[in-house]
Amino acid sequence: MARAFTVVPRGLRRAAAARVGRRRTRAIGEPTRPCARALGLVTVVLVGAWLGLLIVGSVRAPVGPMDTRMTLRPSLTGGTKINVSPLGALELHSHTAPIRLDVDVDRLDPVRSQALVDHPERLAGLQDEVARDVGHGTLDLAVRSCVAVVSGATALGLAVYRRPRRALAAGGLALALLAASGTAAYATWNPKSVLEPKFSGLLSSAPSVVGNARSIVTEFDVYQQELARLVTNVTKLYDVTSSLPAYQPDPTTMRLLHVSDIHLNPASWKIIASLVEQYDIDVIVDSGDTMDHGTAAENGFLDPIEDLGAPYVWVRGNHDSFTTQRYLERFKNVHVLDDGRAETVAGLRLAGIGDPQYTPDRSGKTGGDTVQHMAGIRLASALRAERAAGTPVDVAIAHNPTAARETDGEVPLALAGHVHHQLMEVLDGGTRLRVEGSTGGSGLRAVEGKYPDPVEASVLYLDRTTRRLQAWDEIKLGGLGLTKAEVSRHLPKENQPGASPSPTAPATSPERSAGARSRAPG
Repeated sequence: MARAFTVVPRGLRRAAAARVGRRRTRAIGEPTRPCARALGLVTVVLVGAWLGLLIVGSVRAPVGPMDTRMTLRPSLTGGTKINVSPLGALELHSHTAPIRLDVDVDRLDPVRSQALVDHPERLAGLQDEVARDVGHGTLDLAVRSCVAVVSGATALGLAVYRRPRRALAAGGLALALLAASGTAAYATWNPKSVLEPKFSGLLSSAPSVVGNARSIVTEFDVYQQELARLVTNVTKLYDVTSSLPAYQPDPTTMRLLHVSDIHLNPASWKIIASLVEQYDIDVIVDSGDTMDHGTAAENGFLDPIEDLGAPYVWVRGNHDSFTTQRYLERFKNVHVLDDGRAETVAGLRLAGIGDPQYTPDRSGKTGGDTVQHMAGIRLASALRAERAAGTPVDVAIAHNPTAARETDGEVPLALAGHVHHQLMEVLDGGTRLRVEGSTGGSGLRAVEGKYPDPVEASVLYLDRTTRRLQAWDEIKLGGLGLTKAEVSRHLPKENQPGASPSPTAPATSPERSAGARSRAPG
């Protein structure tokens, strides 16, 4: 049989050989290509979805008397951020998902605001109106966000791959990721997050009122009610010339301002005076280290205490001397507590002990924790004597937390400082220990670290009848050269909605805070 031979041009043979070579090369690299393609597709999807949300993924929605813009943003922690320009922002840990809800308050509608002014009775139904507005806005935002992420991912996929099928795959994957994020947000939704907001912005607009323990449980257990209260308060902040009725502080609530470790920072007095005025403070408690070296030359630094506008309770820190203590005893509004002595100030029974060590330059040999334990034991003994005499103490004060811990079980609340960071801890015996940060921003030590230390203080809300802690606000101001202010509201677990608060027994919740054993910088 004769064979037929076809003459193939040399150019075609080379092209065929090249195609075979490329197939073999693809086969050799096959295990790694799917991973690279998948990684590239995920990158395109995430970037495209983010660009879509950034460009078209927001809706404008009226919420009560305000015009707002709602937006979904990628986030590692989730939550909700409400921006109230120029006052600042409220951050809520409302959910845990890779998306965050941003609500920007653009303006207060004058017509709707005036309607509330003319008809204050409408405030009663504001919560339902707000709930409806937020529901409609969230639904519109969900639809808009779906369109935004699909459009963004598809457009970017088409630009990168130039293949409609790959572009549509990117859009579908973006929609799936958004749906999964929405499901995670729904599953982790925490309506009680409004009870512990974090406020940042102008200090003058910080929250400064709180109800009694019973009203916290009964009035804040429904998210709609708190949301309506938030909108109402924002209305009052914006429309300062209106005749909206002002919210009056609950007469059953006492306000204690806890400061510590001022370390000769003169700016602290202006901050304390501002807090006393804004929060209508009943008593100030200073847990020591007001000075830096405790010399007589520093005594003039203490003179502004007379004009702070509230009684000042003070215990000696390890940077304060007996010279400092004697100077403060001259002031009429200052109550110096030492050796477990107790006094009733502004309706509160307080007892304290000065730091047994005086180490302004850290050059002297000290007894360490042993002497602090001994001081705490003396304070605890004094507390037991007060209780036996029928005058139980409400608040115990020591400079060092080691000494304050010895009062566990003898008093509902113990205050301390020394470590230059804030801490709230419930001890094994039921005593709640509050350790304050540095209200002076660590004084001259503010610039020793990489960043300036913040200025910290706390407002403690106590029931006027039971003297039990209802809530506390942690106040943190930016350190040297910084201007940021944050106020975080916290509730004891026994005051959370659904809990059964006991007005006659010390708090026994197991809450703890990190950093309790940090070394003292002062």
